[in-house]
Amino acid sequence: MRFIEKLLKISQKNNSLLCVGLDTDLKKIPEFLLKEEDPVFTFNKKIVDSTSDLVCAYKPNIAFYESLGTDGLLSLKKTIDYIPDDIPVILDAKRGDIGNTARMYAKAVFEEFKADAVTVNPYLGEDSISPFLAYEDKCSFILCLTSNKSAGDFQLQIIDKRPLYELVAEKVSSWNQKKNCGLVVGATYPEQLKKIREIAYDLPILIPGVGAQKGDLEKTVKFGTDKKGNLAVINSSRGIIYASDEKDFATESRKKAKELRDDINKFRL
Repeated sequence: MRFIEKLLKISQKNNSLLCVGLDTDLKKIPEFLLKEEDPVFTFNKKIVDSTSDLVCAYKPNIAFYESLGTDGLLSLKKTIDYIPDDIPVILDAKRGDIGNTARMYAKAVFEEFKADAVTVNPYLGEDSISPFLAYEDKCSFILCLTSNKSAGDFQLQIIDKRPLYELVAEKVSSWNQKKNCGLVVGATYPEQLKKIREIAYDLPILIPGVGAQKGDLEKTVKFGTDKKGNLAVINSSRGIIYASDEKDFATESRKKAKELRDDINKFRL
């Protein structure tokens, strides 16, 4: 099944545009879990068990696992394998390198970790992206306008009277011949998100920034979805997975996930 089909199917089944980010930090998970043989996987497993009927995707950020060395990467692999097969996994890796290296990154993400999608950086141009796009049933979410404070250092710069993020959106749309491209656009830029959706009308958009970064949820949903109220993947990480540091953490995470899922649906078409 192609990524876009898988995304739409689970979005309909769970009535959800919510993506839960599995940015698992040993310093933030409940202390009692540290006694487990694999505390990271145990934590992730409980989060997945409690939220899998509420989400359209999960998004582990590889940095949190790489920082733990080989044990962390094993925890990541176990987590991805554990997530139900009908729920897409977006590996947030923000890869971007020359073609030869990009092929190895793509192989690792899609063949070894078996993720359904990945985030990639377009700064090096098409030959750094095409190895990912060779996996036709997967999806590459390409950074367009990110939610961090310094995004404007480059992404808002004007080139030939147009902001760089618009040029990225247009270029990615032209690369979408196999229907396996997506964009990353932060909820902290709602007006720009509206313009990007107009350009990339048929691309899925991964949207971080509605939680701790306080992006406008109503505008995010209205401007980020397509004409059918789909194709927005709205991510929240810390606000959900760290809802509690006690033994009720999974229950509290579910409450936060359901609350956000339902709030998102209030603004859908």
